[in-house]
Amino acid sequence: MSQTIKLLIRITALPGRGGEQVAAFERLAPVVRAEDGCLQYDLHRVADDPDRFVLLERWASAEALAAHDAAPHMAAADAANKAFRAGPAEVVRLLDAPVA
Repeated sequence: MSQTIKLLIRITALPGRGGEQVAAFERLAPVVRAEDGCLQYDLHRVADDPDRFVLLERWASAEALAAHDAAPHMAAADAANKAFRAGPAEVVRLLDAPVA
């Protein structure tokens, strides 16, 4: 049985360009959410910084995540993001069980 994959992705836009991150996400989100195995794909702005974000993702399986990562629309998004991001996103994989 495959285990759900949970990711927290930290994103920083260049100063004053957080709006471009939001616009890019709004275009991409419906496509990603329609992918097989996508359970969650939600962007949140950090409260004290309009240019910092956290993306929460949940995938039904490692295979679904691998297909997402290899999708042409993700390659295109990664290339376009370079125009307004301060650097690469930091991907943090979360464990299924909460810490007691």
